[in-house]
Amino acid sequence: MPKEYRTIQEVAGPLMLVRGVEGVTFNELGEIELASGEKRRCKVLEINGSDALVQLFESSTGINLSNSRVRFLGRSMELGVSEDMLSRVFDGLGRPIDGGPEILPEKRMDINGLPMNPAARSYPQEFIQTGISAIDGLNTLVRGQKLPIFSASGLPHAQLAAQIARQAKVRGTDEQFAVVFAAMGITFEESNFFIESFRETGALDRAVLFINLANDPAVERIATPRMALTAAEYLAFEKNMHVLVILTDITNYADALREVSAARKEVPGRRGYPGYMYTDLASLYERAGRQKGKTGSITMIPILTMPEDDKTHPIPDLTGYITEGQIILSRELYRKGVTPPIDVLPSLSRLKDKGIGVGKTRADHANTMNQLFAAYSRGKDAKELMVILGEAALTDIDKLYAKFAEAFEQEYVSQGYDANRDIEETLDIGWKLLRILPRSELKRIDDKFLDQYYGQQEG
Repeated sequence: MPKEYRTIQEVAGPLMLVRGVEGVTFNELGEIELASGEKRRCKVLEINGSDALVQLFESSTGINLSNSRVRFLGRSMELGVSEDMLSRVFDGLGRPIDGGPEILPEKRMDINGLPMNPAARSYPQEFIQTGISAIDGLNTLVRGQKLPIFSASGLPHAQLAAQIARQAKVRGTDEQFAVVFAAMGITFEESNFFIESFRETGALDRAVLFINLANDPAVERIATPRMALTAAEYLAFEKNMHVLVILTDITNYADALREVSAARKEVPGRRGYPGYMYTDLASLYERAGRQKGKTGSITMIPILTMPEDDKTHPIPDLTGYITEGQIILSRELYRKGVTPPIDVLPSLSRLKDKGIGVGKTRADHANTMNQLFAAYSRGKDAKELMVILGEAALTDIDKLYAKFAEAFEQEYVSQGYDANRDIEETLDIGWKLLRILPRSELKRIDDKFLDQYYGQQEG
C-alpha cells in the first residue's frame, strides 16, 4: 500500500509542494484525496531532497492543506491500450467520453514512449494518398514522414485536417490503415465538428480520437499528444498498422508548456517559451517513423496556427527544424475563395522525391511537378507585373502564364473539402493546365512524356 502524506505545504495555481517524502521519483503519478473523499490526479515535477513539487491535473479548488492526503503510486503516467480503441473518443487523459464502456487493456504503456534508435529506422518511401492535389501532386506525403501544416488564426485548418483524416490511404495494398487524431485546447464546437465529420463519413471506424478542450487544465494538454502517440505506437509497431497521427493545435500545446514553465518560475526563453521547447517538441515529433523489421509505420501531420501569421515565431520555427517540410496555408488565397488555401510555392515536402514515380504514383509525376512549380511561379510574377504596369505591358507569353496561374489556383489547388482525387486525376488536371502553355515552354518535361500526355486532348 503506498504511503500517505499529510504534509502539503502550499498550493500555488497548478502546483503543490509536499514535504518529507521518501523514495518518490521524477514524473511519478500521485493521487490527492480531499476531506470529502474526492480524488484528484497529479504528477511529480521536481524532487529536492525530501520535498516534492507536484503538478495537478485537475483544478486546485477545495484542497485544504491540513486535511488533504497525498499518495504516490510508484509509476509514471500510462495508457491502457488495446485494438478496441479504434472508433472511440477519449479525453486528453485517455478516459472514454463517447458514452461507451471502459477499454479493457491488453497492456499498459508509458505515455512518454521510448525514443526510436536512429539505426533502427528505415527510410520513409511509400506514397500516402491524401486525395488533395496540392499535397499529393506537389508536396507528396510519404509513409513515416512528419509533415506539419502551418496555418493562421481564422484559416480553415480544421476542415483540412478532417479531410486528410477521412481520405488518407495507402494505395494498392490491403494493409490496415488507422488514424489517431489528437486535438489540444480546442473549443467544444470544433471538437463537435471533428467527431461528427468522422462519424458521418464512417472514418471513425478506423480512428482513435483524443480531445482536450480549451477549458480543460493546461497540464492535461501536455499529456494529450503523448497519449495519442502511445496509442499510435501500439497500433503501428505491435499490430502492424499504418497509422496517420494528426495533432492540432501545437500552438495551444506550446502555450500550455509556457504556462506550466512560468508556474515553476523557470527562466523563460524566446517570447517567454521555455528554453527546452525544442527538445520537448522533438520528443513528440520524433516518435513518428518506420522501424526496421516492423511492417507498421507512423506518419505525422502536426497542425499549428502561427501567431500573427509569423513563420519566424518560435513554434513554427522550431517545428520546421525537426520535421521534413511544411504545408503553408495562405490568407490571400483564402480571401480569393480557394479551398483548401494551400500556398504551394513556400510549401515543401523534403521527402516528396522518395514517394513518387514508377510503381508509386506515375512515371511523369516528377517532371510535371517541377514544371507546374516553375510555371505557377512565373505566372504569379506576371500577375504582379500586370497589377503595377497594366496588361498592355505584358508579352503574349506572359499573358498565357498569368492565365495559367489563375487557372492553377482555381482548378488544381481549389477542390473543396469533399473532393477526394486519386493521384491519376491530380496528374491529369496538371497536364490539362500545362496545355495552356505552348509545348516549347515546357522545358522541364521529358519529350517522351510530352508525346504521351501533352498531345492528348480531353474528349
